[in-house]
Amino acid sequence: MDAQIGRSTAGISPAARCVVVVPCYNEAARLQPHLFSEFLAQDRQVDFLFVNDGSRDATLSVLETLRTKHPDRVHVLDMQPNGGKAEAVRSGMLAAMALEGVAVTGFWDADLATPLDVIPQLLARLIEDPELQMIFGSRVRLLGHAIHRKPLRHYLGRCFATAVSIILELPIYDTQCGAKLFRVTPELKSILALPFQSRWIFDVEIIARFMAIHNKDASFADRAIYENPLPRWEDVAGSKVGPLDFFTAFFELMKIRKTFQRTTHSQNSSRYAGDSAH
Repeated sequence: MDAQIGRSTAGISPAARCVVVVPCYNEAARLQPHLFSEFLAQDRQVDFLFVNDGSRDATLSVLETLRTKHPDRVHVLDMQPNGGKAEAVRSGMLAAMALEGVAVTGFWDADLATPLDVIPQLLARLIEDPELQMIFGSRVRLLGHAIHRKPLRHYLGRCFATAVSIILELPIYDTQCGAKLFRVTPELKSILALPFQSRWIFDVEIIARFMAIHNKDASFADRAIYENPLPRWEDVAGSKVGPLDFFTAFFELMKIRKTFQRTTHSQNSSRYAGDSAH
């Protein structure tokens, strides 16, 4: 797959602590550039890297216009042909980490179901706790929280999250919210080095890869992963994920489970072999 980033990495301010990746596929009609512009005017800590994932509409033109308006804050990665959201996010995060001075990266859904003003909240929580490696938005419906999800998608999501919790042996509530930030580390770079097996549930695969490296250590998860209840979330019309895709996700989950167990077993065997050699 060919990819071209729409500006040089030269001259990126070292003060840009966070670059958020926004994957875009045929988003010209839904993208709201003015909201990104308003956010950039208010927050100097966060930049954006938009990935045009082989869009067939005017998405790239919209993104280039936004980049021209904010040349020091907006980056565009044009990937041709379409490779799916998982690869767009992976490539975007690797490109973000290659920029100068980036301490945090992650991804945000282009439809802004999670409002942009949540980014500074997640970022502050991640920065203040040096042990945290990743922070996820979580769509927990609580009093005082405006979480509006379609009932069918909500219940299917709860079933899926329960299955993920069992497989990863983690009490995680919401794996699929498209609002996640990660501390930039050599470990994160190694986790993103290989393409994902999954097109839909790469979020789960990222967690599984982290857990495999740490031999499914629950104490690592307690220290390194934080789910942050979102104050607002709204289902936005035009989502490319339908109810039938949840069944595809379960098949992908079984594939991740098989690899996850095999990787962990392999690491255990290597460790035990090393121990017995002494």
